[in-house]
Amino acid sequence: MANLVMFCILAVIILGSAMVCVSTKSIMRAATFLLFVLFGVAGIYFLLDYTFLGAAQISIYAGGITMVYIFAIQLVSKRTLQGMQERLKGKRVISGCLVALIGFATVATVLLKNHFINMSTQMADTEVPMNQIGMALLGSEKYQYVLPFEFISVFLLACIIGGIMIARKEDKK
Repeated sequence: MANLVMFCILAVIILGSAMVCVSTKSIMRAATFLLFVLFGVAGIYFLLDYTFLGAAQISIYAGGITMVYIFAIQLVSKRTLQGMQERLKGKRVISGCLVALIGFATVATVLLKNHFINMSTQMADTEVPMNQIGMALLGSEKYQYVLPFEFISVFLLACIIGGIMIARKEDKK
């Protein structure tokens, strides 16, 4: 019962923060509420006793990615950010809701067509060992993800170097 209550609290935090994140006009508030969403997802991982994934969520996403976002926001000039604030127009809200409904219908169709719900209820009693998850994430064989992790780390390094180069002021003589 306590797990259900904690899940409901975390779900409300995640959904509320996500709604504020996408609807706020301030880009720094959006980054802050994104941080709350990522912490909430880490809380769900901890609730499921996946401590490795929860710690990875906090250190990589909540710590690293959010700091890269804030770093990029701070590098952009204030004049550029002032042009990004827009008023919500009824036409854009309706089209956004329409796109969200189409996305929801697509996900529901895929779930129902491929019988993912039936397979998940059958597999609910089996638990995947943590060493198997670790090998799948950091292994170098087929269907393992060490290569994408390396590509992402090189990509983030290139983004940081590019941001530093853009932010650096050159002396014009």
